Parts: sequence; C-alpha cells; structure tokens
Amino acid sequence: MTKTIRLTMTQALARFLTRQMTLIDGRKEPIFAGVWAIFGHGNVAGMGEALYGVKDELPTYRAHNEQAMAHAAIAFAKTTRRRRMMACTTSIGPGALNMVTAAAVAHVDRLPVLFLPGDIFANRKPDPVLQQIENFGDGTASANDCFKPVSRYFDRIQRPEQLIPALLRAMQVLTDPAECGPVTLALCQDVQAEAYDYPASFFAEKVWTQRRARPDENELARAVATLREAKKPVIIAGGGVLYSEASAALAGFAERHGIPVAETQGGKSSLPFLNPLNMGAIGVTGTSAANHLAEEADVILAVGTRLQDFTTGSWALFKNPGKTLIGLNTQVFDATKHQALPLIADARTGLEELSADLGSYKADAQWTKSAKDGFKAWMKEAEAATAASNALPSDAQVVGAVQRALGRDISVLCAAGGLPGEMHKLWQASTPSSYHLEYGFSCMGYEIAGGIGMKLAQPERDVVVMVGDGSYLMLNSEVATSVMLGVKLTIVLLDNRGYGCITRLQKATGGARFNNLLVDSVHETLPEIDFAAHARSMGAIAEKVSSLADLEAALVKAKGNARTTVIVIDTDPWISTDAGGHWWDVAVPEVSARKEVEAARKKYETALKQQRIGD
Repeated sequence: MTKTIRLTMTQALARFLTRQMTLIDGRKEPIFAGVWAIFGHGNVAGMGEALYGVKDELPTYRAHNEQAMAHAAIAFAKTTRRRRMMACTTSIGPGALNMVTAAAVAHVDRLPVLFLPGDIFANRKPDPVLQQIENFGDGTASANDCFKPVSRYFDRIQRPEQLIPALLRAMQVLTDPAECGPVTLALCQDVQAEAYDYPASFFAEKVWTQRRARPDENELARAVATLREAKKPVIIAGGGVLYSEASAALAGFAERHGIPVAETQGGKSSLPFLNPLNMGAIGVTGTSAANHLAEEADVILAVGTRLQDFTTGSWALFKNPGKTLIGLNTQVFDATKHQALPLIADARTGLEELSADLGSYKADAQWTKSAKDGFKAWMKEAEAATAASNALPSDAQVVGAVQRALGRDISVLCAAGGLPGEMHKLWQASTPSSYHLEYGFSCMGYEIAGGIGMKLAQPERDVVVMVGDGSYLMLNSEVATSVMLGVKLTIVLLDNRGYGCITRLQKATGGARFNNLLVDSVHETLPEIDFAAHARSMGAIAEKVSSLADLEAALVKAKGNARTTVIVIDTDPWISTDAGGHWWDVAVPEVSARKEVEAARKKYETALKQQRIGD
C-alpha cells in the first residue's frame, strides 16, 4: 500500500521545495535558496503557515515591494548562473500584479524564478472577494492570467492533488537550459488550506544537475566546414556562456584558433578584460574595436545570445555580404535567427567539440593582429572618456572613478538608462558573473533590489550598484530591505535631474526638449531632492560628494562600512561617450511641423538602407 502524508496543499508545496537539490562544485545544496514573501489575505493563512513550518530549511525573506523582491530573486538566479533560484509569494490582486513586470524580466533574460501568487477561491462561494477582478465574459479569469504571456509555464491550482504534476512540470522548466524561465503557479485561496493525502515519494530528495546537450553530428560538421573557410571570424559571447560556465572553454577556443571575441551585455565578463582576444562590447553600446571587426566578419559564431537589436545594431552591423552566422545555443528559437546555421548544444560542450573538430585551424594571423591593435586604439579613447576632470562629470567619468577607487575585483550591477551603455563599453570586468546588467528588458527600478539578490549569491564579494536618479525614485524601498537583512551594498547614485538618456535620444531624433529632465516637465516647483537624507532615513549610511576625487575617497571609505552605503553625485545629463557604438533603429516621424524632425527623418531613412533583414 502506498505510504501517504496528509498535508495542506501549501504545506506540501513548501516541503517539496525543501527536497529539491543541486550540485555546486561537487557539493549538494538546496536548489531553492529561499522564498521572498509579502503576505496578504490571499496567502498569509495558507502559504504563510506552510513557510513557517519549514523556516529552518527554507528561509523566508520579507521585502517592501513585490516587484522588487522578484527582481532580487532574478538577480540571485543570474548570479548563480541558474544553478540555484528563489520563489516569490504574494496575495491576490495588486500584490500579484506587481510581480508581472519582474516576470517579464525573467522571461526575457531566460532566468528561473518560481512565482506563487494567491488567487481567487476555486469554489467561488464568496465571489467577488477582496481584490478580485471580475471578467464579465469569463468566469475562470483572474488577475493572475496576466502572468501567462510572461511565464514559461503557468498553472492554476484548483484542487490540492493538482500540485503534484504542476510542481514536477515546474521543476523541469526551471532547470532545463533551453526552456528555462519563470514559472507561475497561481494558488487559489481555499485550496491553499485544503488537505490531501500526498504520496510520500513526492517528497523524496531529488538532485537536479545541469543538462549539457551535445551537438548534432550534421550540424557540427557544417559549422566546422564553415569556420575552416573563414578568413575573418568573430565570436559573440552572450549570457549563455556564463549560464553554461563556459568561460574557460571560450578562452581556450579563442586562443587556440586566434578568433577575437565580442561580448553582449548579458555575456560581458565571459572573458576577463585582460584577455588579449577580448574586444569588449559589441553593437549599439559597443567598442570601436569589436564593431569594426563585426562589420568585416565573414563568419560570426554567436554563442548563447538571443541577438537583441542592441547586439546587432538593429541588424545593420554585419556589413560583409558574404557573411555566415552560426548560432550555438541550447534553444532552437535563438540558434536559427536570421537564417543562422544552427548548432543546438550547450555552450561549453559545443565549443569543446567544435574546437576538437577544427583541429589546427587558425584565423588569418593578420586578422587576429589587427583585432588586438584595434583594441589598443580603443583603450586610448576609453581612457579619455573616463579620465577625471573638474567639470560636472559624465556617467563615463563616474564609471572611471569607481573603477580607479575599487579596482576590477568587485561585482557591479546596473540596469536601464544611459549607464548601461557606458558600463558595457568602459567597465573592466574581471571574473565571470562579476558584471551584471539587466538590459534584456531594460527595467528601471531593478538596480537596488537586484543588488540584494547579487549579494545574497556572492556574499564574499563587494557589490556596487550603479543607479540613476530616475530609477532610484521608481523603486528605492529596498535600501531599507538591504539594511534590514544585513545585506551590504555600495550604491552610487548619479543625479542628472531626470531621464538624461531619453533626453539625448529625444534630441537625436529631432524632438524638442519635453517631459524628460525635471526642468523640461510641467511642474509648479522644481524639486531639490536630498537623496542622501532620504537614504539615511531608511537606515543607510549616505553622503553627497561634489567631485570625482571626493567620490573615489568615499568609495574607499565605504569598503569599511558595516551596512549599505549610498553615495550621491551630480552628473551632466547631456554627455555620453561618442566613441564606439553603432546606429540603433528608433523610428522617426515621417511628417512633422518641426524642421529638426524632418532632418532627423532624412538621416534615419539613409541609415535604414544598411539593415539586412533576413540576409
């Protein structure tokens, strides 16, 4: 007779999570590092009681904003290279919907997070309950249906026994390199409290290991033949290189075959900055060294990248008419973009087998030499952009000051706005996963919460969060969370008094200054926000500095502080690094009463001719 254990649905869920394990460097560890929870009437009685029962095995973390706690979970998963993950639980209604933006971040960035929002009553007896959204034409709909397009797997638990297949499917998705992304299990309030006789085998310990798919023989042979004919090959390293822990394999491949490497935002830190074949960033926010090579390349080996428009210069970057693209990726969807030759495989395994079959092949020596020379020339431009001055500093100069003060052996995190472009071009990353940019969904407000997740995953490293005033004002509550949890961050807050990045884009597309900088928006009083005082009110150590020299000194002092430190510096909203980079397709109006827009449209139409869609 099958042995059973009588538990509520949420007790069974919590117990199941504690039994899921993974291997990290040969050590067995829980795959779920904890649960982020903000309780409400839709989850406090059921999920809250269940989590209390396993609190010694599965920590529950309290945050101040549902979106923010999900960002922390996402950053944790990214920093651990998808080896470990976290869950997030909320009440129904606004608490649940606050996580949808974060679910989209996880979906775009291919990162595992388990979302556990409360849901309406399955029995519908008390309908409509508090925070229930009633759909006049669909009695089955709830607010949680919004998670469907941004979840890799979605299920609504309307009977306690449904949890068994739902959790098994959830784990398959969360741990699969190709399918990996967010999973949402909507938990009906009444069902959370209902008991069921679960089979004891459901709670047996399970160890999930990384699946390393080997390439198909025919695809491998075609990729090898293509590369052997290449005179000017280039590698694009995407986030999949880091997720696969393929940095050593990438370095060995590049060095053995003399092929330069360019990095996407997600792939930056795949190779150390000092590796002589690392050409740095590619695309719209790329270095001149990487982009010149991409323009001439006859073979592009795209490893673990989804080839976002910032990477490809809106598909205008690769100008060689005879070029061939090889997509080395676990996901067919990504590997076959733009008529690429697919090589469906794990990044590390794929590079190793590709290298073995290439044998003694090396790229043309002059191509490799010109790549290295190009990077030396780029470094002179980068040094000029980051050099200190006495004027109101640019974002790039602040990046340089942080690097000078703290060196390369730190972890740095950033997200949306102008900073990611400067960071991508100019930051000198050291070890894999020490550079963390959320630029897949480019989500403002990710930074501070993401810093918490990064620090939880790398407690031994100093974590520096770079954030603009716009993002800070959107989601700063997690400064208090970091203090409360004892998770020390160093936050560098660049205040350009508005949305400087979009102001520059507005100008570049012919638009008038309007509604981006505070001075250009409709208001009765222009605010003078004391960010340092605000951060101190949430428990952080904080100060405002008036120069780059003072910033460097404050950063050095912050290393000795016991808790989160916020350092504020005023910056110029108009300056960005012109060197490097590439055109980006942002549509300009065909018709306008303004001459500036008409002029920008003419430039835009000229640039469009460089796009090679489907070629």
